[in-house]
Amino acid sequence: MNSSRRNFLIKATAAGAAVLAAPSVFGSVAASPQKKAADATAPFKLKYAPSIGMFREHAGKEILDNIKFCYDMGFRAMFDNGLMNRPVEDQVKIAGEMQRLGMELGPFVLYADFSVTSFVLNKPETREMLVNKMKEGVEVAKRTGVKWALVVPGRYDERLDRGFQTANVIDNLRYCCDVMEPAGLTIVLEPLNTIRDHPGLFLTGIPQSYAICRAVNRPVCKLVEDIYHQQITEGNLIPNIEAAWSEIAAFHCGDHPGRNEPTTGEINFKNVFKYIHSKNYQGVICMEHGISNRTKEGEARVIQAYRECDSFEE
Repeated sequence: MNSSRRNFLIKATAAGAAVLAAPSVFGSVAASPQKKAADATAPFKLKYAPSIGMFREHAGKEILDNIKFCYDMGFRAMFDNGLMNRPVEDQVKIAGEMQRLGMELGPFVLYADFSVTSFVLNKPETREMLVNKMKEGVEVAKRTGVKWALVVPGRYDERLDRGFQTANVIDNLRYCCDVMEPAGLTIVLEPLNTIRDHPGLFLTGIPQSYAICRAVNRPVCKLVEDIYHQQITEGNLIPNIEAAWSEIAAFHCGDHPGRNEPTTGEINFKNVFKYIHSKNYQGVICMEHGISNRTKEGEARVIQAYRECDSFEE
């Protein structure tokens, strides 16, 4: 994408966001269009991270154009669940552009097989598979500089007591940490809801994940708080974030119901983001959700939703 077209898209999207903006976000109704456009492209208070391709109606399909567009819209992080499966040249390209712009690359999915029992088993062949998978993740981290690798421990075993399964998960994670720790790559465990999206999985809640991280007791074993999943599983979002804070290394977000951008469901993201900011959180909040309206206007509305939720008083 040439620079003149990119600048046009930046101005057009900023103007669209300004039109969508409530006066309380961008000041009084007398504020100039230039002031509104500037506010619409300023860096956010927190590192909200769009996925590569989230704004394809504006930025097109090219990877670097997507990253540049997000930066120009005020985002200072990105995430790519499928980073591990991209060609090496694309991984290197993404890392180079992120570094050039001073952006943070959020967690990538290292292991998340929802169809099998794995971490819950005490089997040498399972442990070998997991350790080898961690080694693959370390190579991705070396190429890209990413700090976090997302792990879902798989399904529970209906024939094995939950206590034994928990012990096996802890043991297997310690073996994985032996690989990750020298490389400085942190495992982030993701609990997922079983009510709507992922029935049959072992790890479902923040308290359960917190207890496992504490039991593993390694600095490279933490958890990712997925606000969408935890609203479904247990709610009580801010108190649970507070209770588990020492073990939280990353966030995912999406509103519920619908799993689309903030302001489309029942979660008060403005208050949640304000709380996270009050904890001096320096990490990434991955925008792991859909878009309620897949048009240019809908994409602009996603950006504006984050502007609204990021407008809390510090």
